[in-house]
Amino acid sequence: MDKIVLSALDLAPVKKGENAASALARTVKIAQHIEKLDFERIWVAEHHNMEYIASSATALLIQHIASHTKQLRVGSGGIMLPNHAPLVIAEQFGTLETLFPGRIDLGLGRAPGTDQLTAMALRRNNLNTAFQFPQDVKDLQRYFSADNYDAKVRAFPGEGLDIPLYILGSSTDSAYLAASLGLPYAFATHFAPAQFASASMIYHQNFVPSAALEKPYFIACVNVIAADSTEEAEHLSTSFYNLFAGIVTNTRRPLSAPTDEVIYKGIPAIEQAVHSMASCAFIGDKTKIAAEMDKFVKDHQVDEIMATSYIFDDEKCLKSFSLLREIQD
Repeated sequence: MDKIVLSALDLAPVKKGENAASALARTVKIAQHIEKLDFERIWVAEHHNMEYIASSATALLIQHIASHTKQLRVGSGGIMLPNHAPLVIAEQFGTLETLFPGRIDLGLGRAPGTDQLTAMALRRNNLNTAFQFPQDVKDLQRYFSADNYDAKVRAFPGEGLDIPLYILGSSTDSAYLAASLGLPYAFATHFAPAQFASASMIYHQNFVPSAALEKPYFIACVNVIAADSTEEAEHLSTSFYNLFAGIVTNTRRPLSAPTDEVIYKGIPAIEQAVHSMASCAFIGDKTKIAAEMDKFVKDHQVDEIMATSYIFDDEKCLKSFSLLREIQD
């Protein structure tokens, strides 16, 4: 763990009794805090038609975070590329890189980040765009390339800028794509851990060096809830588990205060679904998390831990990130 890169993912979740404005302010507060802790980056993710997630206009939120921090890298985890024309994304992120040189990441996902009906609204009824994802990634690379100067379609700002691309995924398909393109790979272990081990193996075994990357670079996004004691961490984690219960039952709720017991206790189907979805979570005090995370990193050849912390209390959320950093001290 002493050499692992630390970063954070935040979806700007809306807390019970609050609104989108307070959620966005909380994300900035987290970014400023982890910057002081010398974390590498913070990413925000594109989601749509979700009442309690405020990160839908992802590029705008990246700009807002970057303008309130100094050196922290800020990026997307990710931009759901099939929802957009690659040229538009090249221009948006070219603008961000121009405003904040050397600080912008572009993580790219294939999923819609929403339900199918909303995906149809985003994609103007053309749901086949998901199948164009590998070509769209290559189109983005072309728009950013300095060699695109004689093309009929060019991206300004964007052309010639060094904006790192990352492939995001929650299945083995994305592992093959990231490996074949020679790009860094970030896996959504925080909500889809089932194929994580296989994806890691596939990515590392099939990686082809590229101009962007000489050797594999693997990011695991995981849930982290750290506290002074494991008992306290387990209590705080009920907010996280209750939130995931709302996802698996399609009764989404705002991030709420911890409860004495999870709200779905005694309902086996929900218990099993939540356990499966949230099985990759590091919950406890520093000693417990350090031991578990060290094994996790070594077993799966992880280069970077990207932590997401669904903790209701703002100060306890910030402290969780601080304790994660202290594990390396």
